[in-house]
Amino acid sequence: MKLTKEKIKHYIKEIFYFILVMTIVANVMSIYRSQSLSSEPLNIHTFKLINNTNYTVEQNRPVLIHFWATWCPTCKMEAANIEFLSKYYQVITIAVKSGSDYDLKRYLDEHAYSFLVVNDKDGALSRKFQIAGYPTTFIYDKNNKLAFKEVGYSSTLGLWLRLLWAGK
Repeated sequence: MKLTKEKIKHYIKEIFYFILVMTIVANVMSIYRSQSLSSEPLNIHTFKLINNTNYTVEQNRPVLIHFWATWCPTCKMEAANIEFLSKYYQVITIAVKSGSDYDLKRYLDEHAYSFLVVNDKDGALSRKFQIAGYPTTFIYDKNNKLAFKEVGYSSTLGLWLRLLWAGK
């Protein structure tokens, strides 16, 4: 079977349409799943981290709250995005039902991640935020009002633009 220019163009066009349709479907699903999430302003100002320190949310800065799990394949794909953003923005991650603090520290070390982690061992925080799927990301503006919420994978650029917008 010989591939001609026309066949190659056809395959590229089919791949492009497939990616476009999958992107649209993923965004529609994310919008649908995010409808049940909490829309309340951020009313937690201090989080206990897995290193036994408390992190106090800085006022007058946007904050990204990211729910994830070590057993979630999509969360693993998105973790590098969260790591990058945590270098420049206020990012708090909440690991849901992912083992002990030691297990989480080991996971972070194995993947060279340094973002802040809260261990939600029993899922209490995920219930408070009405989490329906993982990963789930909330972005609050500098006044602690919810600016964005998303269920599923988010690109670094998409999250960065939302944080930039929330900081206005």
